[in-house]
Amino acid sequence: MSKFGALIMGPAGAGKTTFCSALINHLQNNRRSCFYVNLDPAADEFAYEPDLDIKDLISLEDVMEEMGLGPNGGLIYCFEFLLENLDFLTEALDPLSEEYLILFDMPGQIELYTHVPILPALVKHLTRTGALDISLCAAYLLEATFVVDNAKFFAGTLSAMSAMIMLEVPHVNILSKMDLIKGQIGSRQLKRFLDPDTTLLDDDDEAEDEDELKDPADTEALMHGKSFKRLNKAVAGLIDSFSMVSYLKLDAQDEDSVAAILSYIDESIQYHEAQEPKELVEDDIDEMGDEAE
Repeated sequence: MSKFGALIMGPAGAGKTTFCSALINHLQNNRRSCFYVNLDPAADEFAYEPDLDIKDLISLEDVMEEMGLGPNGGLIYCFEFLLENLDFLTEALDPLSEEYLILFDMPGQIELYTHVPILPALVKHLTRTGALDISLCAAYLLEATFVVDNAKFFAGTLSAMSAMIMLEVPHVNILSKMDLIKGQIGSRQLKRFLDPDTTLLDDDDEAEDEDELKDPADTEALMHGKSFKRLNKAVAGLIDSFSMVSYLKLDAQDEDSVAAILSYIDESIQYHEAQEPKELVEDDIDEMGDEAE
């Protein structure tokens, strides 16, 4: 029996937990079953209490205290420990039916989505046929305020593309917190970010001549120098050559926006194709009658 799930990923501050809460609220309003898994060993505030919490297995605070590790090293240790104790996930997820959408709320450390092979191993376990057999979609969130800085936007897009290549599952990329840039960028300009346009970098001001820099350690000057501009263009060129990344818009406070994102997730995992037609219950019949009147 297949199961269905979504990995909610992205850098710190992208709004992953907020998006999970919005999805759960939308699913409940539409009488859909949901199972919420928190895989961030440092998270402690939730609008909806997780059905399964990695902190019941291991917490980042305990690891940092007992192992003497920093936040990033501690998080990697937590996930390595999880991979050694996958029964923690299997025992909780195995009884779920195909009616459930399993939401995995992931941490924000970017290493997990770029070069550390931990997440691919986790995804392989979750999707393996004969085991949990979860049809999985990855949703990568990038905060919409990144579009204010072209260089920052392409750096974030590179991390999204890295996650797509590394995980090898259906993938949707999302510009979250769209409400934060209302009035700051026009719709025509925004389209150039939704389908990343490398010529955005040509719109930046001309770089200063590095030879004229008096202080090589002047960070502000270096960030506008020719070398930095060449680096950004190389990153943008790499993204363009793969032509994999495009974005959906998300305002987690807007029910229609959340519903639109969910429809893309459902489509990518073919959720609705696996559902059996449901019989109308008495409450549904009453509601239909009220609407007809």
